[in-house]
This record gives sequence, C-alpha cells and structure tokens, in this order.
Amino acid sequence: MSLAAETRRAAESHPFLVAALRAGVVNYTAAARFLEVEGEIDAIATALRRYAEELPEYETDARDVRVRMESGIGPIDAEGDEALVTVGGTAFGPDGGDRTAIVATGAVDAAALAEVLQRLALEEITPIAAGVGAETLLVVVDRLEGANALRAVDGALDAVPLE
Repeated sequence: MSLAAETRRAAESHPFLVAALRAGVVNYTAAARFLEVEGEIDAIATALRRYAEELPEYETDARDVRVRMESGIGPIDAEGDEALVTVGGTAFGPDGGDRTAIVATGAVDAAALAEVLQRLALEEITPIAAGVGAETLLVVVDRLEGANALRAVDGALDAVPLE
C-alpha cells in the first residue's frame, strides 16, 4: 500500500479529522504526527494536504424544524400509543418520569441525528435514547439536562453538514 493510500485510510478512521480536512482547519504536520502511519512526517503531511484538496468542501445546511421540550418522560408499556420512541424494546413516553424529551419536527434525517448526538457529546450530555423517523427526531435526556439539551439540539439543527 502506498504512503498516500495508507495516510487516507488512517485519516478516514478518524471522522473528525476528515471533517476538519474538508473545513480547511487542519495543521497538516500536527495531523501527520497524530496518525499512526509509518513514514516521514513531511511526506504524510503532504499526503494529507493532497487528500484534503480532493475532498468536497465542508458545507452545512440549516434545517427547517420546530424544536420543543417535553418533561415527565420515562419508560412506559410498549403496547400503548403514548410511546414517543422505542429503542431495543424499551419505550419512552409521558409517565411523570424524571426525564425530558427533546422533539424536533420537520426536515430531519439520520444526518441531523448524527449532528445532534455529536453536539450533545460536546456539551457532555448523554442521551438515554434517541431516534429519527417520519419527520421527527427525538432525544431523551435526564430532566436536569433538558434546557441545555434543547439549546444543543436547536444549534445542531442550524448547521447540519451536507453529504
């Protein structure tokens, strides 16, 4: 395998690096040191630079959505129609529980969910459950994280990466 091919493979194993390469915000020498590729740092940096030139530009799209928060969410009987989301056999819905659902309706898809989950991780908010379908994106979080999660979801949906 050529150095260029090995460098691309190593970069692609770190999606954050590919996103940074697309956005043009990478110190190539530092990235070359970060990657576990055998070879001279300058050659690896050059391979990264060439790879970045071939990638599509990093562009985002603001999604047309309505985001709201619903408190009192918890696990419910999966048989009922009240379930907001069901993951792995566990249904979540209104039950007076100690969790909050952040619900976004409109132009949502898997890419929007990925961006939401990434933004929540940056805010150190760990979702209990999440899903997307039928123009609805839903994330269940602890009640105390609800307001911060609402802001994070809203912000994430203002800048969903294209492609």
